Amino acid sequence: MKTYTIELQHVKAMAYANGLIEASIDALVQPAAVRGEGAESTTLSMSEGTARVLLLLIKAQLAELDSRKARSRR
Repeated sequence: MKTYTIELQHVKAMAYANGLIEASIDALVQPAAVRGEGAESTTLSMSEGTARVLLLLIKAQLAELDSRKARSRR
């Protein structure tokens, strides 16, 4: 499995379609150096401001998704 270091720089937009929340982002993606066996994982990093924007957009998308559900499923 390849591992990457992903630096999330800017969240442009988010939308819900076909069961997926899709985000349009600017990100810097670089292959990560493997530091030994079993240490394979991809890392996502972002500034505090970007994390707050991402959190607000995800909350908005989940609220929209919940409003689409039938009342009996809430």
